[in-house]
This record gives sequence, structure tokens and C-alpha cells, in this order.
Amino acid sequence: MRVFFLMLFLLFFTACNDRDKEEIKIATNEWIGYAPIFYANEKGWLKSDNIRLLRTVSLGESLKLFKSGYVNSFCATQYEYQFAKDNVYPVILLDKSNGGDMILANKSLKKLLKSSKIDVYLEIESVNYLLLKYFAKKYNISMDKFILHDFDQNTIYEEVENKNNVIVVTYSPYDINFIKKGFIKIASSKEKDLLIIDAVFASKEISKIRFNNLKHYIDKAIEQLKKDPKEFFEVVKLYYKDYTYKDFMESLDGVKWINNPSKELLKIIKDKNIKTKSIL
Repeated sequence: MRVFFLMLFLLFFTACNDRDKEEIKIATNEWIGYAPIFYANEKGWLKSDNIRLLRTVSLGESLKLFKSGYVNSFCATQYEYQFAKDNVYPVILLDKSNGGDMILANKSLKKLLKSSKIDVYLEIESVNYLLLKYFAKKYNISMDKFILHDFDQNTIYEEVENKNNVIVVTYSPYDINFIKKGFIKIASSKEKDLLIIDAVFASKEISKIRFNNLKHYIDKAIEQLKKDPKEFFEVVKLYYKDYTYKDFMESLDGVKWINNPSKELLKIIKDKNIKTKSIL
């Protein structure tokens, strides 16, 4: 009997030990709110802890990689999270969008409202769609008025050339190229009653202990960003090739860091049906 329990203990210990050593594979796109993770990656902190980043072209692609089992964690908003809710939990909060998600247009809002149809380019399976619905409700626009085109942000940039009555739902850092094309901002996530948060979401199979170091690296990176933003930008600028240092600093106004959330924020998040028990 003693031998049986000893073997059972060894099996359990081995399984837990394996989970604690398992590679963490994080799918993430280049949203400005993920910059601290890119900083940690470039500093070599992630590699030393067996954490690997897989860069994606959209929030939707990150979700698909997670659902397919190709990665065991991903960076996303609560919108993408709800489509993987049964298999995932939020482990590290990153930021609250404070204008970094936006709707741009090639005409004034007044002219667009007079149009019978509006071409809308966005990532449909992402928080882009949530922002579009909010925009439509605010200005009493029927969703039937929108002709939706589902593309990742890089492809959208190529698709909108010479189009009339165009709306682009986008986010930093992709906004800069549309603005250079002459697009103007007509809405954003700065609205007080619109909550968009970003977090690292993880598979239930991954031990929570494995994310303690990642949390430490993220905290450390955000502190460095506040202390020496120029040095921070020099480290991460390869992820933001279209940004100057000035562009980068302006884009940071569009996020609020929530890596160490208050009790009030956690309650708000919980009221939005987002699990909070596993948040570090």
C-alpha cells in the first residue's frame, strides 16, 4: 500500500513539475498595449524563462492559433476572450484602451451620415466589431447601412485606396498609415462607458505559477517605459516600423496600464463576466 501511494505521489509530482517547465507560447499582434511584452522579449527575459512569442497580423489570428492548440496563451481583449471562454482564463491584465482603438473615415461624419451605404473595413472577429456597434448605436445608424469587409489591418491599408464613403476600424500602431492617407478620427475607445481591456489569456492546462515571472517582466518593462521612454522605444521600435518616437509617445496616450489593477477595476471586470480569480 505504501508503495502504491509513493508511486501515486511521484506521478503527481512529475506531472506538476512538467507543467511548471512547459514552454509558454504566446500569440500576439502589434497593438501598442503589448509593447511591454515586446520589450521583455528583446531584453531576453522571456527566452530565459522558456516563453516564446508568436507574432500575428490580427487579434482574430491570435484567437484562432489558441483555439487550434498551436499556442497555449494569447494577448487579446475581453471580446476575443468570450469566444474561448470555456478553455481559457485571464492571467495578467495589461491595459485599458483609452482612445487607442478608433474609427477613421475618409469623409467627415456629417457626410457619412448622409450616405446610403458605407464600406467598413475591420477585423470582424475582434473588438473592432464591438467598437463599430457602439459607434452605430451612438449615432443611431442601422447596421444594415454598413457593407462589412473582413481583413487584417495590413490588408485593409491596401484595400481602401480610391474608395468612397469608407470607415476603417483600427488601432495603434496601424492608425498612422491611414492618417497619412488623409483619414480622420470620428470615434474612439475614449468614451467613458466603453470598456476595452487587454490581457494575457492562458489555457487552463498551464500552471499559474508559470506566469509569475512573466508578470514580473511586464511590470519591470512598464516601469522602464515610465522611467526612460526613449530607451524603451529604441528597444521595441522594430515592432513599430512606421512610428517615430513622437508617434510612439502620442500613441501611449491611448492606453492606461492596468497590470496592477485596483479592487474597483477588478469588480468592474467581474461584473462584465470576466473571470478575475486567476489574475496575478
